[in-house]
Parts: sequence; structure tokens; C-alpha cells
Amino acid sequence: MLINKPRDVQIIPIGTNTVVLRSRSWTRLRFEIEYALAKGTTANSFIIQSDKIAIIDPPGETFTRIYLDALQDRINPKSIDYIILGHVNPNRSATLKALREIAPQITFVCSNPGAKNLKAALENDDLPILIMRGDETLDLGKGHHLQFIPTPNPRYPDQLCTYDPQTEILFSDKLFGSHLCGDQVFDEGWEVFTEDRRYYFDCLMAPHPRQVETALDKFANLQIRLYATGHGPLVRYGLQELTHSYREWIKQQTNSELSVALIYASAYGNTATLSQAIAHGITKSGVRVESINCEFADPEEIKSAIEKCAGFVIGSPTLGGHAPTPVQTALGIVLSTATNNKLAGVFGSFGWSGEAVDLLEGKLKDAGFRFGFEPIRVKFKPNDVTLQNCEEAGTDFAQALKRVTKKSLVAKQPATNVEQAVGRIVGSLCVVTAIQGEIKTGMLASWVTQASFNPPGLTIAVAKDRAMENLTHTSNPFIVNILAEGREIRKHFMKVYEPGQDRFKGLDITEGNGGVILNGALAYLECTVQSRMEVGDHWLVYATVNNGKVLNQDGITAVHHRKSASVY
Repeated sequence: MLINKPRDVQIIPIGTNTVVLRSRSWTRLRFEIEYALAKGTTANSFIIQSDKIAIIDPPGETFTRIYLDALQDRINPKSIDYIILGHVNPNRSATLKALREIAPQITFVCSNPGAKNLKAALENDDLPILIMRGDETLDLGKGHHLQFIPTPNPRYPDQLCTYDPQTEILFSDKLFGSHLCGDQVFDEGWEVFTEDRRYYFDCLMAPHPRQVETALDKFANLQIRLYATGHGPLVRYGLQELTHSYREWIKQQTNSELSVALIYASAYGNTATLSQAIAHGITKSGVRVESINCEFADPEEIKSAIEKCAGFVIGSPTLGGHAPTPVQTALGIVLSTATNNKLAGVFGSFGWSGEAVDLLEGKLKDAGFRFGFEPIRVKFKPNDVTLQNCEEAGTDFAQALKRVTKKSLVAKQPATNVEQAVGRIVGSLCVVTAIQGEIKTGMLASWVTQASFNPPGLTIAVAKDRAMENLTHTSNPFIVNILAEGREIRKHFMKVYEPGQDRFKGLDITEGNGGVILNGALAYLECTVQSRMEVGDHWLVYATVNNGKVLNQDGITAVHHRKSASVY
């Protein structure tokens, strides 16, 4: 449960002549997948106050008023020389416009793609801008010779990190962050943040591991004592461990034999948000994503990704009743390069009509491609339920690719002696359910076992590609429905569900604390997640039991018998 506190700003020194302004909110701010754990957020901005004054990464419009009030209490806005932008998006335009009004003398510092985005966001082609391509420095005086490191990726093609050798601080923008709010400025006891940082990585970084690895390589020779992140606690105590974890998480993505090319363009950020949700669904299934923003990609990059991938997904906004030119160009490359045995998917956002998705769907159907999910059309900004459906669509897409591969392997390689032996482990058959906001889901599970007497607790193994996985993070409630012998409920949950389909339609149910109670079950347990551990292709979730009841005193627990450990 989030604490209902007002938004506020912390101002804390973090180095010589350097402070952080942490704009904080305990509520979830936006409908974007990386915020889905709903633990609030901090938008971290920084001031280097030397002979010249630079502000790094002012926050988005949610915090404009409280941020400007805090800033003006700290410094005279007329003395600000530079605003350095790690990336530019429309959400920041309100704050940047307000800063220009009170400090018209400022010069913006950003990458070349950032300059284009900035002019569009502020609707001004005559802005004073210093463009940093990677070999320039900015001298603020007193030893603060700032260095700039372009770290572009498809989601943020303008991303620019800033390094100050004087303080050994890397202002890392989107890298190494997390979305949670609290009083802690630095990451003392950093282990407790691992789950949040991993989730943030999976949402924002996993779809483009090559670019993230390139960024890490650029940082390797720098003497860094602090990652000054755009969100969450600043990384000081767990810096080496988090850097190592990023390398390991990248390796998990790049080692996958299957890949999906995810090609898109985005006019207002909505299509990019959809692509992010679809990518998360694919990567959590253990399939690699090659994310390509076709507005910035070279045609050869698109062609190479299509040639190597097992399937592709293409997304587009609708502008003036058409798909933008970069999408049409990318579609032409796909149609001329891909064989129609590759699985396809299309998605897009629109304001009024949505013809771009129809165009993509029609052209691919005419070429004989099969679709891994129904075309996704989203009007205006996506909401929670839409993003969950997109993630499930991505998961379905990845699972379809894996099924084809697995059938081929099983045909060639029958279950080993070990797989047959492990498959004889018997577990009670359960349906695990969870509710979060408007999202309501459930899954059939047999890897459930008691783990503690006091407090009463259990463990449940949840595959990374299950829709339930997002709802089994620390502090989340859920319900375990223990099934009685009989096939009615079991068969209901063995069906293949479309993204967003009601999994409980036709069942006798009651909403409980954090999930759905199946009134036809043998018993139910209301649980709260205490911790999680990554175990291969599953998460092992430990939860304590808060409440429960036997619903059928005469029933016998259903058990699940398997012949092989390689399948459920």
C-alpha cells in the first residue's frame, strides 16, 4: 500500500559544488510499464554550482511547480548558465518552458538527436543549444570539466550521460535507475533494491542489450564513485555489484538463440510505450528482442535484424491518416527480406482513425504472414490494462516461437532419464489469482509447497513468461486456490487465453484480499509476497499466509502427475 504523502523535494549535497534535487511522489505517476510496481518515484535533478552554474535533467511536468520553487530557494535563476539534458521527451517541455521564462539566458546542452527533439518540444527553432557528440567538454570552472558520453538506444536515441572528473560522478540518466520513493538518497543496504532495479532493467534496458553493453564499455575506463541516476536512490554502495548485474542481465538476453525484431516509430511517445510493453513480454519469456526505432535506424540495420530473427513485430502511429515515411520504408524492407514462415505482429496508437495499423496488417496478410497476436490498436495514451494486454501479447508471441522450436527438439530428443525421474515429483494442483487495480488474472500451478510453520508460509515457482509474474513482486497479495479432484476448474485454466481475456468468465467466484477465490475449490489461502529469488527460467516466490479456509471438507486434493521434467 502506497503512503499518501504530498509531493516534495529533497536537496542534498552529493559532491564538491554539487547537489541533488529529488522531486518525490509516493503515487504512481504515469501509465508506463516501468512504473508498474507502483512504489512511487523520484525524479532526480542535479546542480553543479561553480564559476558557472549547470542544471542537469530537470523533471517532468508532474513536478514543475515544486521543483521551480525549490530551485529558486537555492539559487538565483538569472545565474544559471546551462541546462544539460540526458534525454528529451514531451513530458519535460512544461518544466523547460517555465525555466526559460525565469532564466532566458540559459543555454541547453544535449546530443544532436536531443536538439531536434528539444526544438520540437519547445516549438522553437532558435534555441541556444550546445550539441555534444562525445569528444567535447564543458568547463564550469574550479576543476569541473564535464565530459559527455552519448549512449543512444532505440527507446532513447538522444540519451547523453555526463561525467565530472572533479567529483567522479557519472550522471547516468536512464541507466541504473529504479522507480521507488522514500527518504533514502543513497543505496545503503543496496541488496534491498535489487528486485526494483532488475524490474526497471527488464522494462527499459532488456529490449536493447547491445546498446546498453556498449554504454557500459564506454564507462569502463572512467573513475566513478557514484551513479547519479535519473530515478530512485543514487548508486554509491552497490555500484560495482549493480554494474556486474547489468553485465549478467545483458548476457541472459544476448545468449538466447531466438530473437524477435521489434520495429517501430513513435510520434508522441505512445507507440514507443506500447513497444516497450510488448518487448517486456517477449524478453521475460527468454527470447531476445532486437528493438529498432526506424526513425533513426539505417536500412541495413533493419534488413540484418529481419534476416536473423525468428519473428518480427512492427508498430506505427497514424499521422494524417497514414503511417509515417520511416515505417513505410521499414515495411518495404520487411516485405522484400522476410520469408513468410516468420511469425509477424502489428500494433500502433492513434488519435482518431488508426489507418496505419490497418495498412501494416493488410500488407503482411497479403504477403502470407501468420500473426502471433491480434493486431493491437490503441486510441490516445495507453492505460494499465492496455499495457498488460500488450505484455501478454508479447509473451504469447515468444511462446509461439518457442513451441515451434521445442516441438522440433522433442521430436529429435525424447525425455532423458533425469527428466523422467524429476517429472515424478508430485505437487498439489492449484489456481493462483491476483488483482491489481483493474488487472485481474490467474494461472494453473502445481509447483506450490509449504515453506515455513511460523509464520505459515509457502513457495511458488512462477515462470518468467506467465502473466501472473508481474503481480508477484515483494509486498503484492495473491490467493492460492487449492483444487479438489475433478477436471472442471482444471480444464478451464488449461485453455489458451487471448491477451486481456477474462480468465474467470463462467466460474463461481468471490473477490478476496488481493485475488479471486474460486468457490468450487477445495480451499483457499490469502498470501503476501515476502521475497523472490531468480531460479533459471522461473522466479521462486516466498509468501506468508494471512488467511484461508477449507471450502469442501469432503474433497481430496488434486495432484499433478508428469512423465517428464521438461514440461508442466
